[in-house]
Amino acid sequence: MGVEQKSLARYGWLSIAAALATIALKSYAYLLTDSVGLLSDALESLINLVAAVIVLIVLSIASRPPDDDHAYGHDKVEYFSSGAEGIMILLAAFSIAYTAWERLMHPEPLQQLDLGIAISVFASMINLIVARILIGVGRSRQSITLEADGKHLMTDVWTTIGILIGIGMIAVANHFEVTLNLAKQLGMNGWEILDPIIAILVALNIVWAGLQLIRRTVSGLMDAALPEDELARIVEVLERFAASEHVTYHALRTRYAGARRFMSVHVLVPGDWSVQRGHDFLESIEQQIMDKFDSIDIDTHLEPIEDLASWKH
Repeated sequence: MGVEQKSLARYGWLSIAAALATIALKSYAYLLTDSVGLLSDALESLINLVAAVIVLIVLSIASRPPDDDHAYGHDKVEYFSSGAEGIMILLAAFSIAYTAWERLMHPEPLQQLDLGIAISVFASMINLIVARILIGVGRSRQSITLEADGKHLMTDVWTTIGILIGIGMIAVANHFEVTLNLAKQLGMNGWEILDPIIAILVALNIVWAGLQLIRRTVSGLMDAALPEDELARIVEVLERFAASEHVTYHALRTRYAGARRFMSVHVLVPGDWSVQRGHDFLESIEQQIMDKFDSIDIDTHLEPIEDLASWKH
């Protein structure tokens, strides 16, 4: 498990490189256009850089093998990363909304929109490519850290798309000398009111992504049970053995930590079974369950089915 997690650390470096590139590009686009939307985009890229550094540190810690103080490994540290990502997404949304509100109250004209849009689109494409890589690897390797970082970058992509739509509409409106009464009242020319308004709407939209990451983080830290589809795989094996051998089971408990799954179960068998037969029976159950997961720790407890005490757990 440590080797696999260690190999994931290179994706943390990929995320850092993408954050540095987009910070430079989006800051330049803001300096060219003076668009508060592009400024908010650049600010979010700074948060992406902090998140990428956290991802690299967390994946390095998660790669460590179990030790005397952490017998179940270090995988759970990934939830601190996903929680931090969720909080930073919410902070980014707040900063975007605040900056946009300030511009709405104190409007300024936009400049060099064509070049600014082109630079921002290029930066957004970098984030889109890296985000899809991180989400894909995160899901296939069951790393919530990488998946969370990828979704964080996707909020940046959606932010850019929303802002570019607003700036594009401003550019078209200004070209045809279209004005809005509300814009005039606020001292804006053309459709420039759309720049801060769309920035605020984008901020509200990405709040959802932050809340979802925080919800998943809390579930992992609180040892929530496995998802229903994964739990069904375990139950299917147990039911099959119970039906074929006339035995039963109870006290099934499951949880997960990052990519690792954990379960425990009590298996009740006839009391006249030999120790060897009971052991072999549990080994067969465990092996078939392990075959259905990439990584799962199984703790089985054998009890005589005739003893009433076996049913009290």
